[in-house]
Amino acid sequence: MNTNHFLENWGNAANTALGFFWMALWAFILGYALSSLIQVFVTRQNMQKAMGASDAKSVLLGSFFGFISSSCSFSALATTKSLFKKGASFVSSMAFLLASTNLVIELGIVISIFLGWQFVVGEYIGGILLILLVWALISLIRPDSLVSKARKKLGEADKEKKHTKPISEKIKTKTNWVKVGKQYGMEWKMVWKDVTIGFTIAGIISAFVPDSFFQILFINTGEGQTSFGFFTLLEHVIIGPFAAFITFIGSMGNIPLAALLFGKGVSFAGVMAFIFSDLVVFPVLRINAKYYGWKMSFFMLFLLFSALIATALLLHYSFNLIDIIPDFTTSNMTQQEHFQIDYTFFLNIAFLLMSGVLVYLGFFSKHNDISYMKEMAPKSPFLEKVLKYLAFVSYFWLAGGILVKYILNF
Repeated sequence: MNTNHFLENWGNAANTALGFFWMALWAFILGYALSSLIQVFVTRQNMQKAMGASDAKSVLLGSFFGFISSSCSFSALATTKSLFKKGASFVSSMAFLLASTNLVIELGIVISIFLGWQFVVGEYIGGILLILLVWALISLIRPDSLVSKARKKLGEADKEKKHTKPISEKIKTKTNWVKVGKQYGMEWKMVWKDVTIGFTIAGIISAFVPDSFFQILFINTGEGQTSFGFFTLLEHVIIGPFAAFITFIGSMGNIPLAALLFGKGVSFAGVMAFIFSDLVVFPVLRINAKYYGWKMSFFMLFLLFSALIATALLLHYSFNLIDIIPDFTTSNMTQQEHFQIDYTFFLNIAFLLMSGVLVYLGFFSKHNDISYMKEMAPKSPFLEKVLKYLAFVSYFWLAGGILVKYILNF
């Protein structure tokens, strides 16, 4: 590759990465604002009481509580542990974990921007299927001994004070809006590294990685979504999670990568498996081991991996049966004009203003000294440091690429 060709690709990679982020910016702000509002104004103190059994009602409630929670995997892991420790059944805890990473509103909005309504439908139906399949596997295997040992490892739950104020009263209090602003800041703090790296990698892949690489990694790509054989689809849904494992970034950061995979001809099943894989990556395995022990962590990995493979295949064949699988040849995100005066521009301006208001309330208003903390899963300090440096390198890469493209005109 000569110097001019490299510089041209560098500029295109940076432009694509920033264009992707610009397309999704309003969706991120809306999603995290809604998540912050729900987490401050909707109490969780009685969740564990409602989720104590392993019946359909408890699973349904666990799924609902997950739906109204944050999509950050580390936040979901911490909340799941807390609920399980306080008496929620293993089944309903798993339902909460899967719902809070697959059924949340903000994830659906971002998927709709990059992949279209079919993938949004697949995400929500798939999230429900994941919960049902994990429930079925737990009912069949009955891991009572593992569950009992996991509870003993967690120890006794601390008693909490009960707050009974209704939401109508909470929204009138300035301190609660300060908490919303702080929670909004925390949401971004949890994901900024993942989002930065994810969008940068998407730009690099779009500009530098040839289609032949994807044809080797995912066999028979580009043949058309309805012509894949069973074993080809099976290979795609197994490789999809491994691709997610390599990137080790969260579900929100993975969506532009999923769009690129689909544009390269990876099957609908393979892309859905890739999207569902945020809970089968190594950091999650390590955190679960820290909470529950390695045996339970690997058992949870088995449950999640088995369920996502079955779910991805079921979605592909079901969507194919009713002829709603989108054509990958129409999905070429890199060829779109990202920066223009259109509805995205006005939505971004409006939501940036809203973001400014929330940040002001949380960190610059008169009541910003209010204490507000949220339990998070214990992240690896080494991995977090690596991600932090990679994020800063990404910013230099993006700045250099824009300079090359628009100032040096490559």
